[in-house]
Amino acid sequence: MKSNGNSTILITGGAGFIGSNLCEYFLSEGYKVTCLDNFSTGYRHNLEGFANDPNFTLIEGDIRNLSDCQKAAANADYVLHQAALGSVPRSIKDPITSNDVNVSGFLNMLVASHDAGVKRFVYAASSSVYGDSEALPKTEDHIGSPLSPYAITKYVNEMYAQIFSSSYGLETIGLRYFNVFGRKQDPNGAYAAVIPKFVMQLMQHESPVINGDGNFSRDFTYIDNVILMNELAMTTQNPDAINTVYNTAYGDRNTLNDLVGYLKTYLSKFDEKIAEVPVTYGPQRAGDIPHSLASIDKATALLDYHPKFSIKDGLKEAVKWYWNNLK
Repeated sequence: MKSNGNSTILITGGAGFIGSNLCEYFLSEGYKVTCLDNFSTGYRHNLEGFANDPNFTLIEGDIRNLSDCQKAAANADYVLHQAALGSVPRSIKDPITSNDVNVSGFLNMLVASHDAGVKRFVYAASSSVYGDSEALPKTEDHIGSPLSPYAITKYVNEMYAQIFSSSYGLETIGLRYFNVFGRKQDPNGAYAAVIPKFVMQLMQHESPVINGDGNFSRDFTYIDNVILMNELAMTTQNPDAINTVYNTAYGDRNTLNDLVGYLKTYLSKFDEKIAEVPVTYGPQRAGDIPHSLASIDKATALLDYHPKFSIKDGLKEAVKWYWNNLK
């Protein structure tokens, strides 16, 4: 393995929430970083802190174009593939575009990575693949039937990665993200994630709208735990740890009602009136998994993964970031 200073990481979707945090972290660790993004859901302002770093290269392109993928992968030692169209509701409204980006784009990146001789391909998988499985906690070897087009695309990604490992010898590791949150996560738009959306509503003294009765639960995972998992997956020398998938989570769950309670508590330290903002309940959302809780035993055993941020620790950091940057 090359030393940090000589290794180049291609981060697709590097202008997005998770991707830009990965870019920032690996630049700080001395790696050369190439970002491939078409800015359909990512933002240039997410790159501002390191756009002028001599070790950072931005390639504007689309993973649906094989030539863009080949250009970006040409000098990469490792690929951290984050580019995708997220959101279950978006995929239900427009399954064709979700499939084009998440499946065809994923295949393009696999082909480009293999052809470029990339050492390892680490990709963003999703807890959505657990589908209608009611078993808790979720373990990697037992999944259910998908509940949305988005979940299908993410499951197909895992199958394609497995084939490229077995047929082409490309080292792959999939990280099944569980409800990631933290700095730089977009609070705006129809498909905004629940935490930044609730934060913005509360800061504006608007009632956050919970889909359902608020008792659905999630394994909310702070961004720094996700960065750690990407680093461990990219650098592991354990032969038993590659060509597989891992839950990427904290290993605990909280209801949406719990979540709003925490947010009101932490935000009211900046503005006391936020503690009095009422909550509104709306209809349950199609395609939503009722409960989500990850077993992180496999990641602990094979990657020595020990997450540092609980939901409370992460929310305190996230709330502080949102207050300072978006108020």
